[in-house]
Amino acid sequence: MRGHPGTRSRGFSIMGWDFKYLLALAVMLCVGYYGGTVMKPSHSQPLNSDAVTDAIQREVREQVTAAVQGLQEQGKKVYPKVAHLPASKRMRILVTGGAGFVGSHLVDRLMYQGHDVVVADNFFTGARKNVEHWIGHPHFTLMVHDVTEPLLLEVDRIFHLACPASPPHYQYNPIKTIKTSTVGTINMLGLAKRLRARILFTSTSEVYGDPKEHPQKETYHGNVNPIGPRACYDEGKRVAETMMYAYQAQGNVDVRVARIFNTFGPRMNPYDGRVVSNFIIQALQGKDITVYGDGKATRSFQYVDDLVNGLLRLMESDYDLPCNLGNPDEYSIKEFAELVVSQTDSNSTIVYKPKTKDDPQQRKPDISVAKEHIGWKPEVSVKEGLKKTIQYFARELGEVGEINPTGPGQFASVSSHSSSKAKSEP
Repeated sequence: MRGHPGTRSRGFSIMGWDFKYLLALAVMLCVGYYGGTVMKPSHSQPLNSDAVTDAIQREVREQVTAAVQGLQEQGKKVYPKVAHLPASKRMRILVTGGAGFVGSHLVDRLMYQGHDVVVADNFFTGARKNVEHWIGHPHFTLMVHDVTEPLLLEVDRIFHLACPASPPHYQYNPIKTIKTSTVGTINMLGLAKRLRARILFTSTSEVYGDPKEHPQKETYHGNVNPIGPRACYDEGKRVAETMMYAYQAQGNVDVRVARIFNTFGPRMNPYDGRVVSNFIIQALQGKDITVYGDGKATRSFQYVDDLVNGLLRLMESDYDLPCNLGNPDEYSIKEFAELVVSQTDSNSTIVYKPKTKDDPQQRKPDISVAKEHIGWKPEVSVKEGLKKTIQYFARELGEVGEINPTGPGQFASVSSHSSSKAKSEP
């Protein structure tokens, strides 16, 4: 293989073996083979050293040629192993926002199960690298598409996840956030109605606002400021839930609604400004860990694998009312910051800054409905999930060198895909 001009040519490997070692191995195999056959003394004719040399060279050439051909054939790309379902059981499933943090993990599970998966994502907060390992697979389709625009295709199931979910992201362009939750959901419901496809909408614990009930049950109607800085997301999700059940009642659409509580894990956007990502990134770099408020506010954190299990169970269940999906293991923000410092073995100092407006002071799910109706509860402990997430962000830092977490009001750098056009879009 020739390198670029002015650079040293790099070797290549086959199944993880460096080529020079494969060549040496081929020579040894040939010597062993011909040492036991061609080089074995014969009573009928004398040993011909030239013939032995030619035979070894020929064998090496054949071995190398076969290896190169195999390498070329494997250039098709090696994919993770997936189940092989008969056509009668394999579904075509649309995942909006499928290149995002949660969406990409859901896509993995659906692909492993053997389904055909279509991802529609505008890459505002999602990333191509999250689904790179599936691109080109015959069961996978990636569409660069904004759900606020109509989408026409044939599917059996719709997981509607598309919407920026962290404050720096959804506050970057609040009008666009509202349109994603409203117009985007109308488009997906229209598609579901036309196709008679079941649709699952990922709502949020933010529909409860700053709750007066603790823990929060699905029957709690919430305490939301309709004109505050978080309203574009909170109220957008609330009206999207309203539309889900309006389409169910009027259009007989088969709907599912998941109310997702704080979730963390690998593939989180490092600039999303969430508690978990910010704390880990700051701790790994030895920077001050920033807590907004006095640290007494509480959150409940679930690992992404548990959430995906819940989404899959809810989609295939007969339960069609809102369902909380979260881990009831509750931490104060201060306790969680201390846990991250301990888990990362960091020397970071926890610093406190003014509380952000309308930030909920309590967040803990009541998951009785999930346990009873879909047989779900979280299985991964916060500490176990943190360990995996810390390893992920350590690798990210190793690649980029430094990450400056996003704080309240810092919208310009929240996404590499952001632009002034996106900010000003009506």
